[in-house]
Amino acid sequence: MSGQFDLADIQRRMQGAIDSLKHEFGGLRTGRASATLLDPVQVEAYGQRMPLNQVATVSVPEPRLISVQVWDKGMVGAADRAIRDSNLGLSPTIEGQVLRIRIPELNEQRRKELVKVAHRYAEETRVAVRHVRRDGIDAIKKALKDKSISEDEEKRLEADVQKATDKFVAEVDQTLAAKEKEIMQV
Repeated sequence: MSGQFDLADIQRRMQGAIDSLKHEFGGLRTGRASATLLDPVQVEAYGQRMPLNQVATVSVPEPRLISVQVWDKGMVGAADRAIRDSNLGLSPTIEGQVLRIRIPELNEQRRKELVKVAHRYAEETRVAVRHVRRDGIDAIKKALKDKSISEDEEKRLEADVQKATDKFVAEVDQTLAAKEKEIMQV
């Protein structure tokens, strides 16, 4: 087997695309509170931009409420501004050093928009998996050209890469179907 081609590396990169998709889906609001909803929020703190979870504790005390306990009193306003400016459609209420964020019910139109966003994320992930497949096939062809593998080995390796691709694309589809069902539940 060639030093340039590593099926385990191809599978690891495809799994990375799936993990990224699951992280993106974690940020999609489904009408239920989730601490991961605030993961993309960046706070202007101490002269630089920092993730919200590095200046506060994010918790979910109730199914439709997120609580953000800001550690430094001076950062409460910055955290509030960051959440309001994050395009998540959230409006915190300030109670001392705690920001309380009520998660409103989703209407039908917003649910359909979220499903479209989920489909876009899933398609981007499928494309990423196919790019990894292309890289793997290119490495196999290069190994064949360098005569470090036989033609039979090339066909077997290409089949292995295609099997991995099919498996990960199916996982993308399953993850999307589960997220779509979760979003559309009333």
